[in-house]
Amino acid sequence: MNRLDKCVNSLLENYEAYGMVNHSGGANLPGRESIDSIVRGLDELLFPGFLENVLTDRENLRIITGEKVNNLARVMIREVEKSLAFSVRLGVLNCGHGGCRAVAGLVVDEFFEELSKIRIILSKDLEAAVRGDPAAISADEVILSYPGFWAIAVHRMAHFFWTRQVPLIPRMMSELVHGRTGIDIHPGAEIGEAFFIDHGTGIVIGETAIIGKNVKLYQGVTLGALSVKKEESGRKRHPTIEDDVTIYANATILGGQTVIGKGSVIGGSVWITESVPPGSKIYLRAGAQLGAANSAGS
Repeated sequence: MNRLDKCVNSLLENYEAYGMVNHSGGANLPGRESIDSIVRGLDELLFPGFLENVLTDRENLRIITGEKVNNLARVMIREVEKSLAFSVRLGVLNCGHGGCRAVAGLVVDEFFEELSKIRIILSKDLEAAVRGDPAAISADEVILSYPGFWAIAVHRMAHFFWTRQVPLIPRMMSELVHGRTGIDIHPGAEIGEAFFIDHGTGIVIGETAIIGKNVKLYQGVTLGALSVKKEESGRKRHPTIEDDVTIYANATILGGQTVIGKGSVIGGSVWITESVPPGSKIYLRAGAQLGAANSAGS
């Protein structure tokens, strides 16, 4: 037996011992390349004329949009069906008499019905980016080049599928963005409108985080959990950020009961595990001591 044959035997033994093999066939799992292609197509629907090479004008916009929606819907139904079938295989879901394809069709139809509402929210996120960053020359520049804005756009779509209990696909969408931008937003996080991420690299937003309206985050911010124990799954583990809050670079805010009150400003590199009242200013003094002030006393 040559060395390569031995390697094959070793791999087969490893497969048997450690698993990680999709014996049921790849058709039961969504494909990474397919999800990447879907996200690209959805980006083109959200921002027509920005990402594709086809020139768009008022006369051909209806035709182009119709073709994109129908082509994407067919691909998405197939991938959502695979994901739902995965849940059935785990005993988590029952697709009913119509089967998983019928359920997938309903989910995808509902998604496209919601896409216009997602664009309305993104228009407010875009306004927040242009308003909140002195370096932003135009809205066009933000759409084309700001990783934080792209991360928010994909999150809002992934969150839809998360709320419909579609497995795998929301995480695949969020990790696609994570890998390309360094921005890690769990699709379960609830994020209000006019959300702005400046720079963005290293941001982590956990599954049960709740973020209000008009919130601004800088790079390196973590909205995380105090505990990573498996038994904590299903509980609120990540903080709540109320409206009009700004959180500066590398701040860490932990805990499901931690609430950052409305209008607060959280300074860079602080570590917070308890709630702060509305209007607070939390910062590090010289010597790494934590300082705090609220709107009544400042």
